[in-house]
Amino acid sequence: MSQAQRATFADRTALIYGAANGIGRAVALEFARRGARVAIADIDLAGAEQTAGLITQAGGAAAALRCDVTSDASVREAAVSAEAALGEVEIVMNNVGGILHGAPEDIPISEWQRIWDLNLMPVVRSNAVFLPKMLARGSGFIVNTASFAGLYPFATTRMPYVAAKSAVVALSESMALELEPKGLRVSCLCPGPVATGVLAGMKTWSVNVEMRGPGAELTVKMVDDVARTLADGMEGGRIIIPTHEEVWNVLARHWADPDAFIRSKIAEFERGDFGRPQLPPGLKPQV
Repeated sequence: MSQAQRATFADRTALIYGAANGIGRAVALEFARRGARVAIADIDLAGAEQTAGLITQAGGAAAALRCDVTSDASVREAAVSAEAALGEVEIVMNNVGGILHGAPEDIPISEWQRIWDLNLMPVVRSNAVFLPKMLARGSGFIVNTASFAGLYPFATTRMPYVAAKSAVVALSESMALELEPKGLRVSCLCPGPVATGVLAGMKTWSVNVEMRGPGAELTVKMVDDVARTLADGMEGGRIIIPTHEEVWNVLARHWADPDAFIRSKIAEFERGDFGRPQLPPGLKPQV
């Protein structure tokens, strides 16, 4: 891979869809620390303005934009506004997502549609805006946010989310296969357990259904660590960028024998091991 295909942030414009808080905000701050101008597009305009304010207070350049990623027009308008404010967008991160909880038989079809509209279709809408421009100039960087839930089976109470994030992983890999030879770079951030506020807005559709996690061998990470991991991975030319390197051991077991892996998970759940990650000192459970 040539140096031109690796991420550089200095004097480049990045647009992050979904950076009002959590991972997105931390990534925006990290990109800015590495020299990027950052546009923050989020349905939470007040949160986007707070993120932009943190960047400008530190001496960086930023713009806050309201965007509803379930709308084709809104995604396109945010792109136009970002470029008007900060210059041609060279790095795009599709980071918006949403989660839910419940037994699969309790989750209505409308919730499947809502979760896909939040987690998968924003990537498609963003691609429709930026791929033609990036291909025309032969450069650009696209980052899509997926999840450990899209890498291996465990999140049985979040099946619409699992399906959407699995699709984001597969889409990102195929995008990299197609676009890297044409001068574009694609990375897929795959967060494991991370301390964010995502559970605060989670809809629950079932009672007495245990939340199942990615594994008790994992420890919850902070968003600043995730942002550094992503930026380092982009600079290093990585395509799949997990927040926890330990996940590769989990994936090796899964790929070696999927049947055995699934049945081992069944056994874990039956004995009351729901894969909840460890908390670092001082961090309280979200639920």
